[in-house]
Amino acid sequence: MKKTYKAGICCFAANALKFTKLIAVTGLLLFASCSKKDSPSITKTDTGTDTGTGTGTRTGTTTDTLTASKVAVAALDDEVNAFMTTYNVPAVSVAITKGEKLVYLKAYGTSDQSRGVKAAISDRYRIASLSKQITAVAIMRLLDGGKIKLEDKVFGDGGILGKTYGTKTYGPHITDITVDELLHHTSGGWNNEVNDPMFTNPTMTAAQLITWTLDNRPLDHIPGTSYAYSNFGYCILGRVIEKITGQTYEEAVKTLVLTPIGITDMTIGGNTLAQKLPKEVTYYGQDSEDPYAYNITRMDSHGGWIATAADLARFLVYIDKFPVRKDILTPSTLNVMYTGSTANTAYGCGWAIAGNNYAHTGSLPGTATEQARLDNGFNFVILTNTRSWKTKFGYDLDQIFWRSYAKNPTWSADDLFTK
Repeated sequence: MKKTYKAGICCFAANALKFTKLIAVTGLLLFASCSKKDSPSITKTDTGTDTGTGTGTRTGTTTDTLTASKVAVAALDDEVNAFMTTYNVPAVSVAITKGEKLVYLKAYGTSDQSRGVKAAISDRYRIASLSKQITAVAIMRLLDGGKIKLEDKVFGDGGILGKTYGTKTYGPHITDITVDELLHHTSGGWNNEVNDPMFTNPTMTAAQLITWTLDNRPLDHIPGTSYAYSNFGYCILGRVIEKITGQTYEEAVKTLVLTPIGITDMTIGGNTLAQKLPKEVTYYGQDSEDPYAYNITRMDSHGGWIATAADLARFLVYIDKFPVRKDILTPSTLNVMYTGSTANTAYGCGWAIAGNNYAHTGSLPGTATEQARLDNGFNFVILTNTRSWKTKFGYDLDQIFWRSYAKNPTWSADDLFTK
């Protein structure tokens, strides 16, 4: 997580993350209010049949009855409550898996302060740049299905998108950009440090913005030679998915990724407070930030999804290489996804990498998120409905899990995915 945020930036930088906390118990390097009763249970039924092009097929009916954690984990409650107090966070949602069982699920605080609505485990949050991992897995599903190759060119004659975008002759090296380079943020330009294209021209559609950017923003480097985190690159990947599948990006991701693993509540969010969706939290800006001033819908494939913590925890257990649940990607493709580039070995296809630990953060005005797959058998998801400019905000968000874990608490013996 960056130590400072730029207004409007859906930010993350693997080289700034550096997995800063050494957990003595495991030798693992990892990056970086008031107590509430458990929330009411919700029931989810998956009757879907996998119609995607990958290998993780599954059919039949699975009923999941999600309940908030009944086993008290005082260490975690203490960390969440301290974090919320320190950084003026209205609501937090936490989901933790151990051995691919959901062993902790709890909502804290108030999801809508104006109406005094208590946070619930069924609340949906903007997940910001955690959307990139959703997009990466969709691309990997297409790779498993033989529908795409990572070395495929994206623009120009023979490219996946051809000359659909842009009104001028493409600038130097644009036709050299590959799918792999977009996934690894090594396309050569359009980074989020200065004048991120995704936060310009707010009235343009994604298609119009891609055309404008290709016409007006030349590359800074030869593709493949330099790492620069790019929201715009993942916007392009959304259009690649649309071209290959013949569906909208959202429809394609649901077909390829979400429906096969029983996720039905994730969707692309709206922009304004009036467009808030059912069970979506209200977002609160700090330091004069306005969470409702941005084109979230246009961010679809790099920052537009809304989700519950439980759904993201479910997403993780189907791509985490652990043996209990069958992953929806083949082992070889998982290895591809979790491998960095020559330009940055610490960032794979949408994931920061530290050894066999894979994680990502997300940040927008009114939003701060993190999800992590850990080699100690745990995964965790933390979602909030604000972000702070205070120096240690991102670090302390990450430490909610790690400080609790270091106290060796007792987790639920049940699998809350099915209880």
